[in-house]
Amino acid sequence: MNLPLIAIVGRPNVGKSSFFNAIVGKRISIVAPEAGVTRDRVIANAEWVGHHFTLVDTGGVDFDDENMWSKHIREQVDIAIDLADYIVFLVDGEFGIHPDDEEIAKMLRRAKKRVTLAVNKLDTTEKEQSALYDFYKLDIGEPVAISSTQKRGLGDLLDKVLIDAYKPRPNDEEVEAAPRISIVGRPNGGKSSIVNKLLGEKRVMVSEVSGTTRDTIDTPFRYNGKEYVLTDTAGIRRKRSIETKTVEHYSVLRSLATIRNSDFVILVVDVTEGITEQDTRLIGYAHDNGKPSLIVLNKWDLIEKDTYTMNAFRDNLKRDLAFMPYFVELFTSAKTGQRIPELMKNVEQILDRSKTRISTGTLNQLILGFVSTNVPPLSGGKRPKFLYSTQVDTMPPMFALFVNYPEAVKSTYLRYLENNLRKSVDFRGTPVKFVLRSRED
Repeated sequence: MNLPLIAIVGRPNVGKSSFFNAIVGKRISIVAPEAGVTRDRVIANAEWVGHHFTLVDTGGVDFDDENMWSKHIREQVDIAIDLADYIVFLVDGEFGIHPDDEEIAKMLRRAKKRVTLAVNKLDTTEKEQSALYDFYKLDIGEPVAISSTQKRGLGDLLDKVLIDAYKPRPNDEEVEAAPRISIVGRPNGGKSSIVNKLLGEKRVMVSEVSGTTRDTIDTPFRYNGKEYVLTDTAGIRRKRSIETKTVEHYSVLRSLATIRNSDFVILVVDVTEGITEQDTRLIGYAHDNGKPSLIVLNKWDLIEKDTYTMNAFRDNLKRDLAFMPYFVELFTSAKTGQRIPELMKNVEQILDRSKTRISTGTLNQLILGFVSTNVPPLSGGKRPKFLYSTQVDTMPPMFALFVNYPEAVKSTYLRYLENNLRKSVDFRGTPVKFVLRSRED
C-alpha cells in the first residue's frame, strides 16, 4: 500500500523548504536566502500522531520565461501536482498576495485537487489578524496561519490536511523496507536521464547544463513486483572545485550521505571521458561503506567501436578498481535506451547475492580448507590458527573468524581468504567483510 502523497507548492522564497524540513524533522531540503534553491522535487516520509504520509517539496513556481529554470521547474511542479493526493499551497503572509500566487491558484483549481492554503511567516497573533483575511481573495479555501521557522500552527495545519484528505493509515512497512538505490556520479554523466528511463516518465530535470540536480530526489517505484526507492543525487566534482558553504557544496555532502544511507549504489560513468579519479574515489566510498554496487558506463552510443573496445574498457576498470575486483559493469545509453532494461535485472541479482547466507558448517569447511592449503604466515613470532567461522550479517555478507591470535592475521591473508571464498560463492557486485575475533570472544 502506498503512503498518501502531499505536495508543497508555491512561488520562490515563501518558505517551502523550511516548511518541509519542519514537518519531516530533518534538514533534507536545502534552505538558503537565494531564491529558487530547490529546483527538483524532494520527497520524504513523515508521520503525524500515528498517520504516515509522504511529503514532496517542489521548486518555486514563477512565470518569468526569461529565467532559464522557470519552464523546468513548472514541469516538475506539474508532475508533483499530478501525482499528489493532496496539495499544501504555501504563500508569504509578510509579503501579501503576489500576482504569481494568483496564477498558481488558477493552476490548482484547474487540477481539481484537494488543497489547503497555508499562509507562512505569521510569527505572532498580531501578524495573523492583519494578514490572513486578504488571502481569502485567492478563492482556494480557508487559509491557515503558520510559521515554519517558529513551528507555529503546523499541528493545526496537519490535522486539517490529514482529516480532510485521509482516513487514519497504519505505518506502511512495505515502503519503509523498500531497498534504497542511490544513483551517483560526476555532473552531466547522465544520472537523471537514466532515472527518467527507468521510471518511464520525466521525474527528474534533465538539462545540458552541468550540475542541474542539486538536491537528492527520492522516488518510490515498483520493478518486477518489488518496491524500491530510487535516489538521484547532485553531480559530484572534486571538493576543491566547489566553494565551501555554497549550495552546491551542501548538495555534494548530501550525496555522500545518501551513499551511506542507501542499500545499493549505481555509479554512472561518462564513457566519453572514461573512468576518472573522482569516479574511482566515489565507488571506493561505496566500497568502504559496504554497499553493493553497479557501474553503469553511460553514453556508449557515442563510442566508436571495434572488436576489442568493450574489453579495453573492462581492462581499464580492472586496473583502476583493483581494490574491488568484484565489480559488475554495464554498458548503456540513456539516450537510446540501450541495455537500460538490463540495469534493474543486474541490481536485483546483486542485491540477492548481498543477502546470501552460508551455513556455518559449509563456511567452516571452506575456510579451514583454504587455511590448510595456504598456512597463515608467522607474524611477531605468532602463527594464527583459525578455530571457527560463522556468518553474522548480510548486505554486505559479514563473517566472524575466531582466531587464537587475531592481531597476527595480516590484511594480505584476509584478501587471500576473500578471493578464495568468492571462487566458491557468487558474490559479484557486493563487498565481503571479515571480522576477526579472539578465542575468548
